[in-house]
Amino acid sequence: MRVVIADDHPIVLAGLESLLQREPDIQVVQRCADGVETLRAVAKHEPDVLVLDLRMPRADGLAVLRHMHGERWRTRAVLLAAVVDDDELVEAIRLGVQGIVLKEMAPQFLVECLRQVHLGRQWFEQRVVGDAMDKLVRRAAAAGEMSRLLSRREIEVVRAVARGLRNRQIAERLGIAEGTVKLHLHTVYTKLGVDGRTALLAKLQQKSFI
Repeated sequence: MRVVIADDHPIVLAGLESLLQREPDIQVVQRCADGVETLRAVAKHEPDVLVLDLRMPRADGLAVLRHMHGERWRTRAVLLAAVVDDDELVEAIRLGVQGIVLKEMAPQFLVECLRQVHLGRQWFEQRVVGDAMDKLVRRAAAAGEMSRLLSRREIEVVRAVARGLRNRQIAERLGIAEGTVKLHLHTVYTKLGVDGRTALLAKLQQKSFI
């Protein structure tokens, strides 16, 4: 198994390399200290598995996963994190991460995770990802409900509102007139039974859409 490891702490990086080099079936082909270097290493070596720290300079773990997902690289990813919240876990799972290991766990857990992921399996500690998976399911259900009620363009406007964008910013992002944004929002308010932006955001939160 050919592995790239990425972490911005030199001591952690050295410890990971030392741990994995003791395993006869694992070869560390490169160690990286930031996200940009990590992407270059994966592109160059095409490793079987990438061990990826969540917090890194230049491009964090999620940014690396987004790029890999967009490029459809075959390298499988294992996320290594000291602390991770549910939203980050949801995003990582959505981007196709195959394993998640907390740094507080015993080293052998990481080794076992790598072997399972290399075999094409997922390796998630249930107590770590349980709440995140529940949130992912709720969001998927909410997205399905929204797609039945709203048009594709209306959903784009709603997502922009959820990100805190104002009407002019939404218009610029979607390439439409600001007046058209207002018309879409009026239709959304009517369909969802809300009377304004604040009520819309509250409903989106209630439905786990955001």
